[in-house]
Amino acid sequence: MKRLVLAALYTAALALANPASADIEAAKAALDGSMKKLVFHPEPQEAGSNDFTTFEGEPINLAQWEGKWVVLNFWATWCAPCRKEMPMLSELQTEFGGDTFEVLTIATTRNPPPAMQAFFEEIGVENLPLHRDPGSKLAREMAVLGLPVTVILNPEGDEIARLRGDADWSSDSAKEMIRALTGLPGAG
Repeated sequence: MKRLVLAALYTAALALANPASADIEAAKAALDGSMKKLVFHPEPQEAGSNDFTTFEGEPINLAQWEGKWVVLNFWATWCAPCRKEMPMLSELQTEFGGDTFEVLTIATTRNPPPAMQAFFEEIGVENLPLHRDPGSKLAREMAVLGLPVTVILNPEGDEIARLRGDADWSSDSAKEMIRALTGLPGAG
């Protein structure tokens, strides 16, 4: 009986996070300014399946975030545009983060953990994860060329959009796009 109840709850949660309810056209229409660089794919694409690590070095995988909308940002400590946009991604997490949405950050290439920690401290970011992809396996699998690159994953874990370079993720345009996809009201 307990399994039946858990299965029903899981099914209900998936139904609430159904990407079919996402308004992709409204999300596209919301794009303005630097957010116009966000390109929605005609069809969802498989995201990477290679493991990356937590700050402490434990292996994790993007499958852990299935069931949520995810803004996935690939960055590096030496990347000047990353320094500019990370506080904006932090603001998105503050406004929308929760059971339905999360901003996920992964430092790719060689980023020593102390430098990653110092990077976040210097820019005042406290609410985003310090995940690492030191061998760039996930980044290469996902064709991340140059940094930063930000992809949007639907609750099934598929990539639906990609933005190369930095953007104003704290803009009204970005927030309206997130609202259209997730159905979340947001604080603003």
